[in-house]
Amino acid sequence: MKIEQIIKAIQSNKINITLHAREEAKNDFLLLDEIFYSTRHGKIIENYPTDKPYPSCLIYGESPAGNPIHSVWAYDSINKIAILITVYRPNPNLWKNWKKRK
Repeated sequence: MKIEQIIKAIQSNKINITLHAREEAKNDFLLLDEIFYSTRHGKIIENYPTDKPYPSCLIYGESPAGNPIHSVWAYDSINKIAILITVYRPNPNLWKNWKKRK
């Protein structure tokens, strides 16, 4: 999966946000604009090519204020839709430089 596909879907407003992602964003006080910004300026740090029904990936990015954000996106290549699976503020006890699991 390429991050450019997800970014293009975001820019085209071809996005599906799961209920789980909405709940996690609310719990971590994350706004959709912050999530989209962090994705557009982020990078894929883990790929999950065998996820079903669509391959997915973990993206690390930062909010406009510079706060780290992790988001998991799937991509429906037939309909060209990005699906936000979950999103969270990474725990510093679990991540090294926000990009590698400890």
